[in-house]
Amino acid sequence: MAVRLHPHAVARMRERGGTEEEVRVTVQNGERFEAKFGRIGFRSNFTFDGRWQGKHYANKQIEAYAVQEGTDWLVITVIVKYF
Repeated sequence: MAVRLHPHAVARMRERGGTEEEVRVTVQNGERFEAKFGRIGFRSNFTFDGRWQGKHYANKQIEAYAVQEGTDWLVITVIVKYF
């Protein structure tokens, strides 16, 4: 199974502080859930222990929304939450 990132997903991932490795791990091993428009969402928590937009956070959560193409996944967008 390959995980490919749409250019929109790459832009949102970088803008929101995620990494390609975190997105790939999330799709491969994260919690899977149904999403709008026939997409599948994947969610994983990661240790962060850093600063984001001037505040310190211990963890971050990656949500990747994807569509399946054969045995591969195309990630459409990425959301990153800090806590």
